[in-house]
Amino acid sequence: MTTTGRVSFVGAGPGAADLITLRGARRIAEADVVIWAPAAVDAECVREHARADAELVDFSRVTPEEITDLYRRAAASRQTVVRLHAGDAATGGGVQEQHDLCVRLGLDVEVVPGVSVVAAAAAKIGREITLTEASSTVLISPESSELVVEFAALQTTMAATVSGARTGQFVEKLLEGGYSEQTPVVVAYKVSQADELVVHTTVGDLESVVKKHKLYRPTLFLVGAAVKAPTRRVSTSATTSVDEPIRAARPTRWSRRAATRISTRTDEPVPGAAVTEPNPAWTAVEEIQQSVRKPAEEPAPKPKLTVVAAEKPKPPTVRASTATAKKKPVARKPKRSAN
Repeated sequence: MTTTGRVSFVGAGPGAADLITLRGARRIAEADVVIWAPAAVDAECVREHARADAELVDFSRVTPEEITDLYRRAAASRQTVVRLHAGDAATGGGVQEQHDLCVRLGLDVEVVPGVSVVAAAAAKIGREITLTEASSTVLISPESSELVVEFAALQTTMAATVSGARTGQFVEKLLEGGYSEQTPVVVAYKVSQADELVVHTTVGDLESVVKKHKLYRPTLFLVGAAVKAPTRRVSTSATTSVDEPIRAARPTRWSRRAATRISTRTDEPVPGAAVTEPNPAWTAVEEIQQSVRKPAEEPAPKPKLTVVAAEKPKPPTVRASTATAKKKPVARKPKRSAN
């Protein structure tokens, strides 16, 4: 509970629930109200981190006036509100207008950056999109799509979010600005999500590719020589296997010290520190860490104890004999004489 109420504009990342930042996950776990659009942000991102009693508001089902009323209620009731944005909240999504509105209402406001869709797409194709002669990338949002011709004249890498239904007009502006039909283009749709689509094509074939995959919603296009797919070369040594021992990396002093801190870490309270409730976001992150973290040294398995029964002494064996036993002679007493 804050003293004035707080609104956090959190970048939820490109879509995958595990690509949100730790700070963003923590803000969701602290929030009384979470405003999000299920079509843009994975539901697991909210389900994993939000409190059970948090109020979830579908942004696509409310009006701007109703959102403003939520902000006013947060200011009056000192609530914490999270407004989730796909990608990076600091580089788009209409955050500026809402940010200024919350400031006028007297709320504490912060913007938590996230992994942008452009960064996720570049990572997916393994390309440095700033690795050009101009060493720059032009970001074009749907609001600035009219400036495609001017930006295309710079001949740098272009990252444009365009509605799939307007791909034809986009291609015309690219050609008018100076790009050739052979300029490489990467079509990135729902990057990092389960139904993602990433296709390498060219400016000349871009419209046909979009129609083939029926991409009518806003789609990210990376244009420029920097996004050209690398040519694969198969090495002759890759087909032959060499039985060489794999050398383990030598641990550095820093890694040994870090491993010691991890292995000796406990959840005991620090003396003098305030006792706080466990944070659901950190609990979820710690569970993921523990599930993938391997111990430094696997303890040797203990040998199984095998109980063997003591051997009992065998009774003596008595054998019956068929031979006739010889009778012992009976000693007779001598007769006494009559005298």
